[in-house]
Amino acid sequence: MLRRAVTVIALILIASATSYAQATTEFVPEVGQAGKDVVWVPTPPELVERMLDLAKVTPQDFVMDLGSGDGRNIIGAAKRGAQSVGVEYNPDMVALSTRNAAAAGVSDKARFVEGDMYQADISKANVLALFLLPSNMLQLRQKFLDLRPGSRIVSNTFGIEGWTPDETVSIEGCSAWCTAHLWIVPAKVGGVWKLDQGDLNLTQDFQMLSGTLGGTPIAGGRLRGDQIRFTVGALEYTGRVTGNRIEGTTQSGGQQRNWTASR
Repeated sequence: MLRRAVTVIALILIASATSYAQATTEFVPEVGQAGKDVVWVPTPPELVERMLDLAKVTPQDFVMDLGSGDGRNIIGAAKRGAQSVGVEYNPDMVALSTRNAAAAGVSDKARFVEGDMYQADISKANVLALFLLPSNMLQLRQKFLDLRPGSRIVSNTFGIEGWTPDETVSIEGCSAWCTAHLWIVPAKVGGVWKLDQGDLNLTQDFQMLSGTLGGTPIAGGRLRGDQIRFTVGALEYTGRVTGNRIEGTTQSGGQQRNWTASR
């Protein structure tokens, strides 16, 4: 009877130890592991920093990553003082990211949530730091364009179909995952604007602009966030777009004048 009791207790202790070991075994991701929309391949640390440099991340920014993996983009942004959120479908990766943020001492600024990147609310973000496939980027493109003008999107290697990056940088002597792209969300200015000089008709293709002012074609039309620039003949127009109003200056022959437009 005593021997049976000892055996039962031993079995209970072994089962408890096994359960504890399983509970305390931390998830370790594998490069190339399958995910819902992408496989996991980590961005090299040097490129993470280059991406955040390109986006000019500051403590005043709100940074998001879609498909945030082990959290390195978000943790890097948090180390720069930015409030940051990573959206990740895999709950094990969310837990890993949370542990990584704690180990880096940025739990107060880096947060990770389980969710679908296509359903995530990114409207409050003004910086996105991403490593997604071109197909993912294309599917998200309209959500990117609906961000506030001047918001910055940085990506490891892959582009956004139809939308030329505003800047691209590469790491010298790098063998894989060496390039970072930057897009600055342009203000929406397509249409007819009223100026003293006549109607300004603008056709917008992402940050590129074409059109006419008073029937004269414009040249060099471009947006960088809410900043607009184009030339008409010898006059160079620069300005800032605020909703349905543009205010700026013209330059020609050393003379500067103010101009406004509305729609």
